[in-house]
Amino acid sequence: MHVRVLGSAAGGGFPQWNCGCINCRGLRERTARATARTQESVAISADRVHWFLLNASPEIRAQIESFPPLWPRNRRDTPIAGILLNNGDLDHCLGLLSLRESHLIVVYATDTVRRGFTENNVLYRTLQRFPDQVTWRPLALGLEQPLLIGRDEESGLAVTAIQVPGKRPLHLESPGPGQVSSPEDNIGLMVRDTRSGRRLAYFSAVGDWSPKVERAVASADCVFFDGTFWSSDELNNSGVGERSAEDMAHFPVGGVDGTLSRLQQAGGRRRVLIHINNTNPILIEDSLERRTVNETGIEVAFDGMEFEL
Repeated sequence: MHVRVLGSAAGGGFPQWNCGCINCRGLRERTARATARTQESVAISADRVHWFLLNASPEIRAQIESFPPLWPRNRRDTPIAGILLNNGDLDHCLGLLSLRESHLIVVYATDTVRRGFTENNVLYRTLQRFPDQVTWRPLALGLEQPLLIGRDEESGLAVTAIQVPGKRPLHLESPGPGQVSSPEDNIGLMVRDTRSGRRLAYFSAVGDWSPKVERAVASADCVFFDGTFWSSDELNNSGVGERSAEDMAHFPVGGVDGTLSRLQQAGGRRRVLIHINNTNPILIEDSLERRTVNETGIEVAFDGMEFEL
């Protein structure tokens, strides 16, 4: 399986357009050892010819242009065989609307995520220029299914959707108490190379550890995991917000019982933090937090990171 990180930051990217936190300011002023990042998306392929995107970020056009294997090979063409969504957050699905130029698109998503994107969304009309412009292929929880090229050609990759603790996208939340989250609102993706048997676990949004999450992480040859926040009170400490990491359905990386510790306990041959918020100190390459991550052997994703699994 060939893997290319197109974007590695959380919503807003790094630096974030309206943020003057110490990280964003340091990057802009070149006083911090840090690298700019676009919003999270990863491309995978079994043959380097047909590619699947894990999430469609708002910066999808620039991300496609950054990676020549995703360029069109004919006058109207794309090597992108499908796009998989692990939830309905805007930083994961807004890029779909940028793919409106009258071309067939295949999207894998749970029914809940599909409805959240298509129903009562006047902007979705831009992807309905001709019949069946978008083909939605449902992801059923716990059921492995092949990723297809066209209607029925198997790509060499198969995916299983795994329920992950999370929440509804912000734009679908209703005011007041009584919020009900569907098990399909937020999922992890276990992608298996059907030839080699190697498994990639893609869990870029994790609100809490669960037995299903732990089993998936332990069984994978490579894990991309939620690295959004270092600490629970990171936004407050940075002076840019009041909500905790847990309020935003992201399990913190640091701490005695944080993601870093959990990933070490779970094992896995390769472990990579992704979806990193602009306030997270691990973005600063000589920070104490980044050294702590490096010492565990766990990696921090960056745009352009590429490897073969």
